[in-house]
Amino acid sequence: MTLPTPLSPIDLCRPAAGLGQSWRSDVVARPGHSQLKVLRMDGSPSEEEVHPYAEALLVLQGQLKLRVRGEDLVVGAGELCTIEAGVPHAVGEGSWGTLVIVDAAR
Repeated sequence: MTLPTPLSPIDLCRPAAGLGQSWRSDVVARPGHSQLKVLRMDGSPSEEEVHPYAEALLVLQGQLKLRVRGEDLVVGAGELCTIEAGVPHAVGEGSWGTLVIVDAAR
């Protein structure tokens, strides 16, 4: 995928519509020292993970069921959740739709 040039609008629905495999993200932009990724959620859960960087999770469509520090939370379409570096989190069963992740560029 070709990343947009500066000042080019990004249609997040376009890359989301073309995603084949679920839980596999595509980088759509790299603003500053961060990256913006889009992925498709298919209802399956993920193992708990911890990152050395913070991340922001924006649900474009559907819902994201998260377990953060042992507490369950549901993030709906149009809602954003931030997770600080070093905080254990996992995606719960029943998460579906399109997710945008903003985290540190690697």
